[in-house]
Amino acid sequence: MIVPKPVKHEARPGSFVLDSRTPLAADPALSEVAAWLRGELAPVTGGELLPGPGSGTITLALGDLPPESYRLTVGPDVEIVAGGPAGAFYGAQTFRQLLPAAAFRKAAAGPFTAPFTVPGTYVEDAPRFGWRGCLLDVARHFMTKHDVLRFIDLLALHKLNVLHLHLTDDQGWRIEIRRYPRLTEVGAWRRESQTGWNGAMDGRPHGGYYTQDDIREIVAYAARRHVTVVPEIDLPGHTQAAIAAYPELGNLGTPLEVRATWGVGVNVLNVEDATIAFFQNVLDEVLELFPSPYVVLGGDECRKEQWRDSPVARRRIAELGLRDEEELQSWFIHQFDAYLTERGRRLVGWDEILEGGLAPGAVVASWRGELGAVAAARSGHDVINCSNTSLYLDYRQGPGEEEPAPFGTVLTLEDVYAFEPVPEELRGDPAAGHVLGAQCAVWTELIDSTRHVDYMAFPRLAAFAETVWSPAGRDLAGFRERLAAHLPRLAAIGVEYRHADGPLPWQTRPGVPGRPEDPERWQAKIDAWTSNLRTL
Repeated sequence: MIVPKPVKHEARPGSFVLDSRTPLAADPALSEVAAWLRGELAPVTGGELLPGPGSGTITLALGDLPPESYRLTVGPDVEIVAGGPAGAFYGAQTFRQLLPAAAFRKAAAGPFTAPFTVPGTYVEDAPRFGWRGCLLDVARHFMTKHDVLRFIDLLALHKLNVLHLHLTDDQGWRIEIRRYPRLTEVGAWRRESQTGWNGAMDGRPHGGYYTQDDIREIVAYAARRHVTVVPEIDLPGHTQAAIAAYPELGNLGTPLEVRATWGVGVNVLNVEDATIAFFQNVLDEVLELFPSPYVVLGGDECRKEQWRDSPVARRRIAELGLRDEEELQSWFIHQFDAYLTERGRRLVGWDEILEGGLAPGAVVASWRGELGAVAAARSGHDVINCSNTSLYLDYRQGPGEEEPAPFGTVLTLEDVYAFEPVPEELRGDPAAGHVLGAQCAVWTELIDSTRHVDYMAFPRLAAFAETVWSPAGRDLAGFRERLAAHLPRLAAIGVEYRHADGPLPWQTRPGVPGRPEDPERWQAKIDAWTSNLRTL
């Protein structure tokens, strides 16, 4: 009952007993994975799982396999053979899922629960896609470092390997930049927050940020779990928090507050050389903290009214011989694509960066349906499928008003499970090779606590994990059966997931209004989003 479903899984004779005397041995190259596995199992066995004699041994070994692949054999002993540390880690995660749900409890949850008996099993496994990601929006509602570390563990449990950390937006700047301290002194805090989509405000200040030491800890913690943390510094739109801290970055020349309401704001960066230099200085510090080969710079939902009214922007368009403000945004993004390329990194941008001309080395995160993914792949650019209609986990999970702060179209567990990362138009096309993988998203305008993140993400994130890890093709009945065994594991580690029949009484939020969208209005919105892409 493994989630995500492995490539091959079959029963074998015999069984393995895990208890306080069980030793664990590992190839030296896999010592960090062994240390992690000991840390997970020791609290429920009461043993240290050190190398030595015992009734049965867990062995981690290297073999001639791709880096993320593994073979797991369970009999009187357990052997995990992997192509590298990542594969060994995923094999260890699979072994944990063969144990009873009680084995996921920590020592603080009660007395030791071993011994555990694991039936004989053989598993061969490897991921279908290299990019198996989830976006976590900490800009709209801040999550503590501890909560981010917990979320990383949940991604790793499901064999996801990318955490896209949305660090900046109109409503908050969440990363310390030592050269520009006002970004967090001012930009990390807002007066209040919008509670739903009807304009009501809560009247409570909100804020927080990660120090550079916090970021180093998050990145290192994730790396030990084979999760790459990809930072997002949004520009040139979604930047009101930065402009509030440094008004000279904007177009108005007047002070602004950090934005307290949701939606797409009109305040965007100006296009002066000093502003480009400012954000390159910001990125100098970001690159020191994040070793990820990818850096997300947004590029989405940049309204152009202020540029149309700006003498500086109009002069820049004329000087460069650009057609309009769309090409001006493309030029702006190109400056950062060149900056990142010189430093051995790759720019990732939302599919709006296709409009006006795509930066040469950019990766497209296609969110407005799948037309952007098709257009980018056919033009030779790598693509991450982030389709909002299939993978935005802030969308409501049922049609009723009982959903907490319901928003968007209904996106059920079954809808997420039916998602296919390779768009239909690319199937059988060599351009499909440009699809790096896919990414779900937890946007937090209406998600203001870790408990609410749990409710919105799970179990839909488990369904998504199967779409990017497991072979193509879906087995909904089989997934439901495996999910039924998986949910007690989530409960054992304290995940307050949504139950199939809707929210439990303490998971509803009466008096916090949302805005359910009717299907016709939602389809009209999607058509408007994709109108510019249809001509590419």
